[in-house]
Amino acid sequence: MVEYHKITEDGMKTLKAEKVLLEAERPHKIKALAAARALGDLSENAEYSTAKYELHHLEGRLRYLDKVIRYGQVVSEDPKPIADLGKTVTVRFDDDEDVTTFRLVGPHEASMKPGNLALNSPLGRALNGRKVGETVTVQAPSGAYQVTVVKLA
Repeated sequence: MVEYHKITEDGMKTLKAEKVLLEAERPHKIKALAAARALGDLSENAEYSTAKYELHHLEGRLRYLDKVIRYGQVVSEDPKPIADLGKTVTVRFDDDEDVTTFRLVGPHEASMKPGNLALNSPLGRALNGRKVGETVTVQAPSGAYQVTVVKLA
């Protein structure tokens, strides 16, 4: 059974744009590898080792992006006033009164932009489906803490 993962429309666009850039870069990496190979003795050829590593890394990233794009299920933002995928949530950490704003995203989008928070993270799971004014306890590896939803956008 194929398992799809949720992703925002912006996240999918970002992944597809990265894939296009890497595909355009691939022929240059192949040429660099061929040129380095032509230099001779491969056992002591740093250019060859570097070019081979870079091409291997690029192709691995392309395989990863292809899989994430293929199995990504773009989810539209829920119009209800609850914390959900694609929503921006401002929370207050009750132990120190610190207020922070996050954008709830799918797991493959968390590292794309500062302020993104994966829905499958401990905080993301605790916030999912909550309304403004609700206080939730977050079960994190370092211990439990409470946050209050201050604003949804």
